[in-house]
Order: sequence, then structure tokens, then C-alpha cells
Amino acid sequence: MKRTPCLLALAVLFYSYSHAQQMTIKTLPYPKTKKVDTVDTYFGTQVPDPYRWLENDQAPDTKAWVKEENKVTQDYLKQIPYREDIRKRLETLWNYEKYSAPFKEGQYTYFYKNDGLQSQSVLYRQIGDSGKPEVFLDPNKFSADGTTSLQGIDFTKNGDLAAYQISEGGSDWRKVIVIKTSDKSVVGDTLIDVKFSGLAWKGTDGFYYSSYDKPKAGSQLSGLTQYHKLFYHKLGTPQSTDRLIFGGEKTKRRYIGAYLTEDERFLVITAATSTTGNELYIQDLSKADSPIVTVVDNFDNQHNVLDNVGSKLYILTNIYSPNFKIVTVDAATPGITHWKDLIPETKNVLTASTAGGKIFAEYLKDATSFVQQYSMDGKLERTITLPSVGTAGGFAAKKEEKETYYTFTSYIYPPTIFKLDIATGQSSIYKKSGVQFDPEQYESKQVFYASKDKTKIPMIITYKKGTVLNGQNPLMLYAYGGFGVSLTPAFSTSNIILLEHGGIYAVPNLRGGGEYGETWHKKGIKMKKQNVFDDFIAAAEYLIKNKYTSKEHLAVSGGSNGGLLIGAMLTQRPELFKVAFPAVGVMDMLRYNKFTAGAGWSYDYGTAEDSKEMFEYLYKYSPYHALTPREYPATMVTTADHDDRVVPAHSFKFGSRLQEYQKGAGPVLIRIETNAGHGAGQSTAQVISGQVDKWAFMFWNLGAKW
Repeated sequence: MKRTPCLLALAVLFYSYSHAQQMTIKTLPYPKTKKVDTVDTYFGTQVPDPYRWLENDQAPDTKAWVKEENKVTQDYLKQIPYREDIRKRLETLWNYEKYSAPFKEGQYTYFYKNDGLQSQSVLYRQIGDSGKPEVFLDPNKFSADGTTSLQGIDFTKNGDLAAYQISEGGSDWRKVIVIKTSDKSVVGDTLIDVKFSGLAWKGTDGFYYSSYDKPKAGSQLSGLTQYHKLFYHKLGTPQSTDRLIFGGEKTKRRYIGAYLTEDERFLVITAATSTTGNELYIQDLSKADSPIVTVVDNFDNQHNVLDNVGSKLYILTNIYSPNFKIVTVDAATPGITHWKDLIPETKNVLTASTAGGKIFAEYLKDATSFVQQYSMDGKLERTITLPSVGTAGGFAAKKEEKETYYTFTSYIYPPTIFKLDIATGQSSIYKKSGVQFDPEQYESKQVFYASKDKTKIPMIITYKKGTVLNGQNPLMLYAYGGFGVSLTPAFSTSNIILLEHGGIYAVPNLRGGGEYGETWHKKGIKMKKQNVFDDFIAAAEYLIKNKYTSKEHLAVSGGSNGGLLIGAMLTQRPELFKVAFPAVGVMDMLRYNKFTAGAGWSYDYGTAEDSKEMFEYLYKYSPYHALTPREYPATMVTTADHDDRVVPAHSFKFGSRLQEYQKGAGPVLIRIETNAGHGAGQSTAQVISGQVDKWAFMFWNLGAKW
């Protein structure tokens, strides 16, 4: 009760700006975006695409347009009087040491560390647990502006060699560099044009990797990447002589991955044509010239090999089990008919890993973690005691290890690394977060609400204790809803800005995600995609009805597939919220499959070429096409010039049409990050700058005073 007057006073401060004060910001005239007469015909329906020219993101006129749009955006944002105060506060909050969980390779223990505001985290190593740490790889020295990032490293089994991938400007296209770990000297040539690939060492002679044929010059960032190929690179030989192992003309697959079992006996190959479902193959490398053997010959379900004991394979699969199970089979006869259940399916969704000769079954129970430890013969040994309700991840280590590490977090529990004694099941804190945040001042609770068709949807709502639910609180509603992705509780340093100023953060687990397995996923794909949008609308209505916020104080946000979600909200229910942040979104649902790996998303979306019915369904909700002249919320569309996953043309075209059709007073800005991609690998400065602009835009357009 003692907190209430303080919070009420804060609320008064927060919303004391008058309408007149709000209007003191002047928005520059939007660039005069030219229109062309491009028209496509689908099943007899003509579809104009006046902003088609913006798809050519490397053309001089597109680059000039980007420059002009960024000028408008930055001119608007710099007028917000407390923007720099937000920046200073966020930089202060961000400035603490951040660690990854350690992992062991050869004689060394490796870990990542960021001193606080370093552009990229640095990879360190030390002997054992108590040796003196030394810098192994410092990505901050890869480029002058900190936008070249380390995107994975893989070691030989003995730890003597390492191959690491770098991304320049956030691109998904990578370079691979091989070094000796003893002195970090480079071995052989740098591999180029590697995309969507792991690196799987075979002894110390070479490794497997995957890539596509590079699109022709001028379309490297947007050109269609159709067929993945698995190669073997032998050290000391040119990349041009790398041997094709799988894929290519004989086995055309859009996504191919490969890895070796820990004993390096089996090469495991996964192959897929979309983001859901995969074939499974193995090759016994202990036998010379052994064939690649088919384990699963269709794309109907998902499978991967967790581990092996001799010829016995352990497979995680959702065949006949939408929540996943673990089966075993002998590699001599690996077909599905020979599979035997080891850890059966339960009502909770299963992922799994191995460490110290044990299986760690990581379940999702209403989108939160529940972890059990099993022996390799499927005997339950214990349930791992977690510190609270939240998300636990890790539990991976080599078979000879006696301990493993995991990270636990929630919306109010900063990421904390725990060391687990595998024999006893006892956890101890290894690294505690140094962020300036007191969890005792906040609460995070899960509620269930009814969607349009009465389906119960879970949502976690986080806010400061004592917050008065009077409908006046600024609230950020964030969601994703697609591709079987599960949104589980995770701490955000940036969100402290909202929470410490009386704001509320809410995350619903929409259909289309993976929180309740493949059944939940399938209820939000193709002709059922509207379920995702309805779930989100119902979340907003629940929050308003229960006075967590009101339409005038509600902001909505989502990225990538979540950007599509927010685009659909802008066209379907623009009166329901005040501010919108569609980030790196899929906005043109008729042409998404024409760029990069977009065709692989057709399992979730369907394509306009599939059928007249599918075309009409997509055309109806496609954000770019569904816009009409009307009043829209204040909107800041965000994308990046090097995004070669969801190409920026989606946001360029959508933002241009939204600026054209806006009949209300709310600004429509397009913030285009330069020298950045879909999100991964951004420098700390880029991340902070983006978050500062988001909060400044949101607070100002909700009528908030910092």
C-alpha cells in the first residue's frame, strides 16, 4: 500500500503532456515515392504493385529513397525531448559484464564475455575452471565499426583445430576461417559464400558444410536461394574442389544440415523443402565407402539423431507424437518400422540433449521449462530443480563430463548460469547477472484468455508490484505466432525502461507457435493463419477489458513473422491500439517466395500460386495489399539494408503505401538500419540505438513524459 501514492504520482507525471505539447514535433514531408504501373494477374484477378521498383534494393534510386526516409525518421526522433535521457539510462543499464555458459574443447574451457558496451562479445579460454582467462577470438577487431560478427565456432574432437564463421553487415552469407588453437594461426584458405550451415569436423582432415549457389551480381542479398548443397572440405585444398556429398541436381532440397555423432562414427544428414518436416539420413563413417542410408524418406514430420551408443541410435521425433518422443533403433536397420519408444510422448512438448552419458528431457509446460534427467536406457533418474518458473536451456556436454551448465531466465529473472552435478542433480550458481534490476520489485504472472473461437491462449504479463490497473498504463504487447517457434519467458535489459516507469509488458503464446506441439503449430498455418491474428486481437481486448491498459495506451510489436502479425493488425484492427512496431516483417504475401529462402516458408503460409482459394486467402490479409486510405496508429516500420532473410523490400513497399494512405495524425516512419541484417550480429551500439528509438517513439505517441 505504501507504494501506491508513489505510483499514482508517477502516472500523473507520465501523462502530463497536453495534446498541444504533443503537436510540437514537426514531421518532415515524406519522400515523394514514385509509383510504377506493374500489375500481376492471379487466377484472373489483377493485382497492382506500384512500389515494385523498391524490390531492387541495390539500385541507386532505392538507395536514395532509403537515405531520404531515414532523414525523415531521424529528424522526427531527435525532436523527442527525452530521447537522449533514454539513451543514457539504457547505456547505463546495458553496461555490465555478460557471460555465456562455458564449454570444453580439448584441454581448454571456452566462454563468451562482453565487458558491457563492447560491440561484440569476445571468446575467451582458460585451462580448466580456475586457469587464467585469455582472449581467444575478439570479433571487435574484425571490423572498424563492430558490424562484423562471430556467428559460430566448431572444434575438432581433440580441440587442436577450430573453424569459425563470420558475418559481415548482418548478412546470412558467411565466411569460414580455420585456425590452429595452439597459436591461432590460419590454416588454408578462407571459405566464402556459406549460408545456413553448421560445420561438422571429420577428424582433423576436414569438415562438412552447406551452402547455395550464390545469386548473380546485383542480387546477392535478395536473389532466390533454392537448393542447398552439402560439401566436404579437405584442409589444404581449394574450396572449388570441395566434394558434393548430398543435394544438387540429384536430390534437390531447400535446407540441408549435417553433423557427426560424438564418436564420429555416423554422419547425420537432415534434408527439408520447408521450415517444417525433414528427411533423415545416416552414413557409417567407420566403414570405407559406406553408402548414405535413408532413415526417413518424407517431410511429414521432424526428426534428428540425439546420440548413439555403438550402433544404437537415439532419435528425437514427432512422428505419431506431435509433442515429440525419443526412440531407439539399430543403425543396421534404421527404418521407422524398427523404432522403439524410449521416452514416450507426454502432454508437454519435448526437446532434448545429452550430457555426461545422460539424456536431459526439456519439456514446455504452458510455455515454461520443466526438465528431467534420464539414463540412456530410458530410466527416469530425477526432475531438475529450477529456481523459479521460467526458461532453462543448455544441458549439453560430452559423454565423459561430470557436470553440465544451463542458463535460467524469466521476464523478471536476469539470465543466471548454473552448474549441474550430473551424478547428484545438484545445481549451483556459476555466474549471476550483474544487471541493475531488483526482481523483488516486479511480478510476472500467467493468465489464460479466450480467443475468438473460444480456444484458451496463455499470456504472461509483467509489471511493477503495486501497479494500479486503471487502464492508464503504457503497455507493450509482443508476439510471434508462427513456424512452431515457442516464446518462453526471457529477461530483457531493454524492457527495464518500460517496467521501471510504470509500464506493462505482455506476451501471449499464439497459435502457429510450438508451445503446445505440432498440433498448436498447425492451427495457425495456411488457411488457418487468421487464428493467429484473432488470438492477438483477443489478447489486446483482454488487457483492455481487465484495465491493464486502454486503446490510447497500447503499443504492439513483433518481428519477422511477428512483423507480418503487426502488419495484419494495422490493416484489420487499427483502432485497437495507439502505436505499432512492425519489424523486419513479411508484408507482401503474394511475392515473399520470390526472394532468398522465402519459398521455404510455404509450409506455414502457402503461396499465391498454390490455388485460387489460397491466393484469395493470402491477398485478403497480406499487409501490403490490405492497406486502404484510413486513420492508422503512429507506426515505425523497421528493417535493415543487409537483411537477406526477409528482404527489406517488404518493409519498403508496406511503409510507402502506409505513408500514402495515412489519414490520421499519427506519424508513419521507416527506420532502416544500415550495415545490418535480420537481427543477428548487430553491434551493441546498433541494438541500443534501435531500442532507444523504439521507446522514445512509443512514449511520445502515448502522450508520455519521461
